[in-house]
Amino acid sequence: MPRFTFGEWVESAVDWLQSNLAWIFDAVKAVLGGMYDGVNAVLGGGEPLLLAGIFAVLAFWLRGVVPSALTFVGFALIDSLSLWDEAMATLSLVVVAAVITIAIAVPMGIWAARNNKVSATLRPVLDVMQTMPAFVYLIPGVMFFGVGVTPGVIATIVFAMPPGVRMTELGIRQVDTELVEAAEAFGTTPRDTLTRVQLPLALPTIMAGVNQVIMLALSMVVIGGMAGAGGLGEKVYAAITQLQVGLAAESGIAVVILAMYLDRMTGALNERVSPLGRRAAAKAAAGARRLRFTHYKPGTAVAMAGVVVLALIAGGLNLVGSDDGKNARADGTDIGQGQKINLGYIPWDEGIASTFLWKELLERRGYTTDIKQLDAGPLYSGVARGDIDFQTDSWLPTTHKDYWDKYSDKLDDLGSWYGPTSLELTVPSYVEGVDSLDDLKGQGKKFDGKIIGIEASAGMMGTLNKKVLKEYGLEGEYEVVSSSTSSMLAELNASIKKKEPVVVTLWSPHWAYGKHDLKKLKDPKGAWGEGEQIHTVAHKGFAGKAPAVAGWLKKFELSEEQLTSLENEIQGAGQGKEQDGVRAWLKKKPGLLDELAPLPAGAGGTAQGKDAGKTVDLGYFPWDEAIASTYLWQNVLEDRGYGTTVKQLDPGPLYTGLAQGQLDVQFDSWLPTTHKDYWDRYKDDLTDLGSWYGPTSLELTVPSYVEGVDSLDDLKGQGKKFDGKIIGIESSAGMMGTLNKKVLKEYGLEGEYEVVSSSTSSMLAELNRSIKKKEPVVVTLWSPHWAYGKHDLKKLKDPKGAWGEGEQIHTVAKKDFPQEFPELTGWLKEFELSEAQLASLEVEIQKGGAGEEKRSARRWMDANPDVIDEMAPVGG
Repeated sequence: MPRFTFGEWVESAVDWLQSNLAWIFDAVKAVLGGMYDGVNAVLGGGEPLLLAGIFAVLAFWLRGVVPSALTFVGFALIDSLSLWDEAMATLSLVVVAAVITIAIAVPMGIWAARNNKVSATLRPVLDVMQTMPAFVYLIPGVMFFGVGVTPGVIATIVFAMPPGVRMTELGIRQVDTELVEAAEAFGTTPRDTLTRVQLPLALPTIMAGVNQVIMLALSMVVIGGMAGAGGLGEKVYAAITQLQVGLAAESGIAVVILAMYLDRMTGALNERVSPLGRRAAAKAAAGARRLRFTHYKPGTAVAMAGVVVLALIAGGLNLVGSDDGKNARADGTDIGQGQKINLGYIPWDEGIASTFLWKELLERRGYTTDIKQLDAGPLYSGVARGDIDFQTDSWLPTTHKDYWDKYSDKLDDLGSWYGPTSLELTVPSYVEGVDSLDDLKGQGKKFDGKIIGIEASAGMMGTLNKKVLKEYGLEGEYEVVSSSTSSMLAELNASIKKKEPVVVTLWSPHWAYGKHDLKKLKDPKGAWGEGEQIHTVAHKGFAGKAPAVAGWLKKFELSEEQLTSLENEIQGAGQGKEQDGVRAWLKKKPGLLDELAPLPAGAGGTAQGKDAGKTVDLGYFPWDEAIASTYLWQNVLEDRGYGTTVKQLDPGPLYTGLAQGQLDVQFDSWLPTTHKDYWDRYKDDLTDLGSWYGPTSLELTVPSYVEGVDSLDDLKGQGKKFDGKIIGIESSAGMMGTLNKKVLKEYGLEGEYEVVSSSTSSMLAELNRSIKKKEPVVVTLWSPHWAYGKHDLKKLKDPKGAWGEGEQIHTVAKKDFPQEFPELTGWLKEFELSEAQLASLEVEIQKGGAGEEKRSARRWMDANPDVIDEMAPVGG
């Protein structure tokens, strides 16, 4: 039977909705987020014990003296566990979700009770809503609304709605039909029959449905925590993933206290609002003989007066304490000025360590932070959407390859801060005869045929299943058990205690290697691939939002000793005290704060320019001197407090963008020859800020092993040696026009040679390939170029001067650039690099490789510490 691709249809539908109805999802997110923020501001903004008193007064009104006292004790316990903010965040989420759910469920239940067709239609829909695994609701929730409160609220509403609808319908249908008929016989309208007869009599059942809605909403807190909803759910989720039994117990108790309070209060509310409930309560109170005071309940007015008084006291205390810390950063370290930065992390040790490190660093620099623990999928989705600003635990190119491939166009890689890492299968050292992946074959029974893995979403799990097992012939013999990092570590710990054989997925660095005596199984076939780098990944535009933070992150690095000691400090601090561990670690490394997050002028850091804060849009085409100069200036400008963007374009679009004012400046105008056509066309809309390097030269070049060819004259008659081809670069380059129209003609090479237009990278690849094979090749090249340092080449002499005189490399900007950036204009007019400086900068960038240009330029600047003051002088 053919495969039924229902899942693909759902994914297609979700993609279409994301593309076409994003504005609706943004509006829903804004509304739900606003509701949650408003409720949380009220519940989380006051003094905990005063709010506990308010909850106790409400319990006194609804239940009596003893429940009131127990309420106060319960909420005081939550405060003593340092979980007050999380509990109020959870209560806020439950309140918002419950109110929306009840507002939808009760009318739907009434409609279903009064219309059999509606009832029949709703029944299967409610069945699906109630039986579908609640985790499923989070997937579209995160995709449509991003991580945070909204997907948690949406999932809660969907999951909690069925009992509200069903109980409302049941309550109305259970009302005695004779009463309904009697009301209708006296001429009562259907609307009055509903409001005066059916609803009052059905109210106990409806309130039972409301109670169930609230209980189910509360049961969703952990699932909501997985989507970044925060509150107690995030604490419980963190405890589960990090195997913190104490934190799980404390968070669980807080959830139980909230659940008992909400259950008892909603149950008692029925006695206040329902006629039948009031009658039953009065009868119970009248029948009480002992401890009658325990049945006393104050009137509504008295209870509300108590609530108002306590609320006013709480509000007054809030106002009195509202300006605390306003001047806490008058020492010049308040770079962030309260700007909020959202961080996310996967509960892997290096992710926890680096994230809480940056939380502490940012807060010391005046930023406010919000931090969320998420699984890898929601985390990458959240960063791509901009809900989370950055995360520091992106394992590339293997472990998180799928996520990077999916979201790379919406992410910025801020560079690697640790590496290389390694992925491996590991066994305890007491497991004899298993030292390599090869040794696992045929020993499946020893390990019960299982390899204990981590999260199924982790890239290393895909590599294990698709490559490692196959490479070593372990398919069929071993089953890879997907679990979680904490579950894998728990299984490893349990097996070691029992001295049982076990094989688990693990990686380096990891604290488990320090805690247990383990063996990394060798990988002679290299199936795991090369070691990875741990990258910091941010959403597109983050560098513009927080340029200082982006600059710090791009330079961020930790050594193995630093990371290991930080992880150990956090482990020692204990559950829930990660930031305390970071503070203790930083205290032992007094210079590290300023090294990782250097201060600007006035606070011991790099001096800021007069136009700091302005954003400069840089453009370049991929010639080496353009790449080098552009990324050099990006670093310099960010050090001087400017924001930057960098775009790579071909020369035509680049000059057009400058002329139209879409770009500000570029550093690689070869004049008067190579870019003559572009300059002649756009010069009225451009500003020439002068030459920073020259003279250059254009040439045809051959490898030194090509004998008898030292001059352009020598090419004539030797076309067959070079297969009749001259390997060129982009056809749009001016030197290609000069070659075709002048050089070939001047030396009589027309007809004998074909100039092959390609690209700079293709030309270099062909040069490299030919040299490896010792084949003759002639290519277009220019000086300066790093290829002359890498290969042994000959520049063919030009005795007839067909190439013309050497050129100058100019900085060219948009027309009004001097008016918009007067300080920078002055710097650029004085900018110069010597041949040695440019060559060494290009070599450093070549060493760094693709994607590391900015970091490579930074390394060159670190080796040439005076360059920033020479290029961009300030003060004086």
